[in-house]
Amino acid sequence: MSRSGEIGADEEILAALIEVSKTPEGRRGLSDVLADTLFLLPASPSRPLLLRLRLLRNLLAGDELNQYAFIEHSGPAVVAAAVLSFPSPAPDVARAALQALGNAALAGEFHRDAVWEAIFPEALRKFAGVRDAGVLDPLCMVLDTCCGEEGGRWRLNDLCHEDLGLPILVQVVNTASQVEHKEEWLEWLLFKVCVEEQKFEILFNALCSSNDVECTDSGEYNAKHAFLLGTLSRCLNNHPKEVTVSDSFAHHVFNVHKHAAETVDFTHRGTSRLPTGRPAIDVLGYTLQLLRDICAWESPSSETQGPVGSLLQTGLVKRLLKYLGELEPPSTIRKSMARGQGDNHPALENGNVCPYIGYRTDLVAVIANCLHGRKKVQDEIRKLGGILLLLQQCVIDEDNPYLREWGLLAVKNLLEENEENQKEISELEMQEPVITPEIANIGLKVEIDKETGRPKLVNTSDA
Repeated sequence: MSRSGEIGADEEILAALIEVSKTPEGRRGLSDVLADTLFLLPASPSRPLLLRLRLLRNLLAGDELNQYAFIEHSGPAVVAAAVLSFPSPAPDVARAALQALGNAALAGEFHRDAVWEAIFPEALRKFAGVRDAGVLDPLCMVLDTCCGEEGGRWRLNDLCHEDLGLPILVQVVNTASQVEHKEEWLEWLLFKVCVEEQKFEILFNALCSSNDVECTDSGEYNAKHAFLLGTLSRCLNNHPKEVTVSDSFAHHVFNVHKHAAETVDFTHRGTSRLPTGRPAIDVLGYTLQLLRDICAWESPSSETQGPVGSLLQTGLVKRLLKYLGELEPPSTIRKSMARGQGDNHPALENGNVCPYIGYRTDLVAVIANCLHGRKKVQDEIRKLGGILLLLQQCVIDEDNPYLREWGLLAVKNLLEENEENQKEISELEMQEPVITPEIANIGLKVEIDKETGRPKLVNTSDA
């Protein structure tokens, strides 16, 4: 039989073994095949190599015997060496290799240790250099699995090492931002690195170097910064009870937000939601959404307070009220003012505009969450003259979906069990609805709740 014929026969056998190994029973019956597969792996041409890696992947999927045999036969090192033997591994080969390593790492700390020793940092750099969405997900699975739990702390420190590991993370974020990767393995990995292990500032700064063309073109931020923040925001929003948020991370996010607010041009009205494709605006928006969810996050431990208390001490509410007050009025109020006084009203001429659809809503949402159950914040807003400003947000705005709902929640939280704020709107002894010109202009009135004797905000359009 010719050499090509032998290879063809081998490929047929491998394809059959791969099919058998898809079931638990098949994997148990092929336990003796694993050692032979590893032995043949280094000398395998590209196609048989891919098939053997896929066979290993299947054999290691939840089979404890095969997982231990893989470590005993130096499987992680053999797989890593096979990948490193190629100047640029094909995406299919890299994907299958990572899937095999990931299945082995899932078996426990002993296996994760062996996998990490074999792939960090050279093989991981090679994997991270393959810009393919199909490779990125198993790569993030391996990284997240190896760096998880208590035993993974030292490996996580390796991954955040300035010279050895950080370039790998930067490459992961770079590739993910280019292919718009949004799988959960990536979310968990980046959240673990940036939030739980407080490496956000290190990674964020590493995403932009002095010779980064994207940075110099767009000012302070690039698409990688926006992608990182968007991923962290999505993870916190989707899994608030499964993550931990530190004071340090919260303060870093607020600092980035303040800097972005100084960078964005508020004279150009945004016409799209996040992401807009403009890095500075996306950074502004994603940091605001992170602050919204950080201020709503509650620590699972009754002995530990969430980071919102620490944020409030840095002037968060005062700054957000300033941003909100600098905006032009919501569209409903603008139309009413234009009908009554024309387009020359100062509020219509001089106000900032929303740089993306939903910016005003995000501002109000953060304030609403800060107000919840916090009398100091309620009093601060009153002293800053912000009550009427919040009342003006209880309307429909064409460029800010759900503004009315968040505005009403903010006012509810503002008035709840705070007599001073209630008096600011209405005298408690009045038994008839209170309608001031300012409130009436935005379709609201204050009524006295017959059961509690306290004022409540009512939307007149619902009457």
